[in-house]
Amino acid sequence: MQPPRPILAVAAVATLFISLPVIGLLQRTPWSSLDELLSSESVIRPLLLSLLVSVIAALVVIVLGTPLAWTLARVDMPGRRVIRALVLLPMVLPPVVGGTALLFALGRRGLIGQWLDRWFGLTLPFTTLGAIVAAVFVALPFYVITVEGTLESGSDELEQMASTLGAKPTGVLRRITLPRLLPAVGAGTALAWARALGEFGATITFAGNLPGRTQTLPLATFLALESDTEEALALSLVMLAVSLAVLVPMRSRWLPGRRTEQ
Repeated sequence: MQPPRPILAVAAVATLFISLPVIGLLQRTPWSSLDELLSSESVIRPLLLSLLVSVIAALVVIVLGTPLAWTLARVDMPGRRVIRALVLLPMVLPPVVGGTALLFALGRRGLIGQWLDRWFGLTLPFTTLGAIVAAVFVALPFYVITVEGTLESGSDELEQMASTLGAKPTGVLRRITLPRLLPAVGAGTALAWARALGEFGATITFAGNLPGRTQTLPLATFLALESDTEEALALSLVMLAVSLAVLVPMRSRWLPGRRTEQ
């Protein structure tokens, strides 16, 4: 079917709107001195820390988010809408507000943080662990909404059939449900990892901006914008390249419902 021209025109405008900032970034990148910039410690250190924080956060999101998504999709319980709203809240909550909430909940004098400090000597704010907690907080909803959507849209006939034949719930979950969820798990993990990699507001509010401990790539980029524009461009280019290098292959392999590209 021939697509309507007005639809194509608006789609072209939307694509241009998304592409222009990327083109502007590439156009201003100091390509001649890029090797020197990328090999500097001020770039390598936040890059390694960002990868560490985002990968650990993505793993934690999988562990916490998969049972949560399954519960929201398959368990008919009172207050499910309220729970779902709370789970998705970090998606619309200003990141700085999220970091403030984490500080008052998990800080040394926070609701839970005071007991973590008193009983276990565990302090989260202004630590690498705190940066991971902030990343999990903002990334978890992206994973849950992806996996939950797949569970709700998919049929559970095989699971019900296995149950009627005497299969235990854990066996049904392990042999039927989880294998069918792998594409959604992959897609949700990619989205959560990308969100954790680019996290800024909650991290700087809850974990601070300490070089080598909590200064991730977004924070280092923000700091470099005030003193060294070329370094900020190099850091931005690194984030762009790393994100595309992971998201493009994950998109083509894992995201469900894609059309075959010619």
